[in-house]
Amino acid sequence: MNRHITLLLMLCLSLNGAISLQAQSDTGKQDIMKADRIRKNTIRINVTNPLIFGDRSLILGYERTIGEHQSFSINGGLAKLPKFNLISIVDDSIVQLYKDSKDKGFLFTGDYRFYLASENKYRAPRGLYIGPFVSYAYMGRENTWNLNTETFHGEVNTDFSFQTTAIGAQLGYQFVLWKRVALDFVLIGPSVAWYSLNAKLDTNLEADDESALYAKIDEILSERFPGYTFVLDDVDFKKTGSTNTRSFGFRYTIHLGYRF
Repeated sequence: MNRHITLLLMLCLSLNGAISLQAQSDTGKQDIMKADRIRKNTIRINVTNPLIFGDRSLILGYERTIGEHQSFSINGGLAKLPKFNLISIVDDSIVQLYKDSKDKGFLFTGDYRFYLASENKYRAPRGLYIGPFVSYAYMGRENTWNLNTETFHGEVNTDFSFQTTAIGAQLGYQFVLWKRVALDFVLIGPSVAWYSLNAKLDTNLEADDESALYAKIDEILSERFPGYTFVLDDVDFKKTGSTNTRSFGFRYTIHLGYRF
C-alpha cells in the first residue's frame, strides 16, 4: 500500500512539473507574441500643407520608434506656391499676371522626439513629446507679365524663387486610434529661420519699372503666402527683387499616419 501511495505521489509531482513547464512555455510564447505586436513604424501624410496651399503640396513622412520613449521622423515631398489669380486693374494698370506659369518646389523636414515617460501612459509613439527639428523648403515659379508704362510696353518673364532653412524645437501630441491609425499634432514649433527671395527678369527695365513689378509681386505674395508679411514685411524686396534675411519661424503641422 505504501509503495502504491509513493508511486502516486511521484506521478502527481511529475504531472505538476510538466504542467508548470508548459505554463512557463506558454507565457514565454505570449511574451514573444506581445513583442511582435509592437509597431515601431508609421507612414504618414501631411494634411496641413494641402489645406494651406491646395493640392499643389504633397508631403509624406516616416516615423520610427527607438526604445520605449524616443523616435525619429523624416518628411519630404512637393511644396509649391499657392495659385495666383488673374490680376487686372482698370485704372492705372501697370502689371497684369497671366494664369500660365511653371512651378517647382520641394520640402524636407527631420526631427527627433522624446516622448515624456512621466506624462505618458503608453510607449512611443503615443502621447506628449518634445524635440529638435530642422527643415528646408524651396519654391519657384516662372510667370509672364504684361507691363505697360511710359518707357516699356510688352511682356516680361520673371523667375521667382523662395528658400527657407529653419532649426528649432517642437512640442506635440500624437494619438493612436484603433492600434493602427496615428494622428499627430505638432502644436508649438518656434525656430530660427533663414529666408531668401529672388526674382530674375528676362529683360532690362528702368529702375522705376522694376520697382513697380517687384512691388506687385510682393503684394501678391503677401496676400497668398501665409506668414509672409510677418516674416518679410521689413525687407526691401519690392525695390531690388532680391533679399536674404534671418528671422523667427514657426511650425504647426498635422499628420495622419498608419502604423505597422
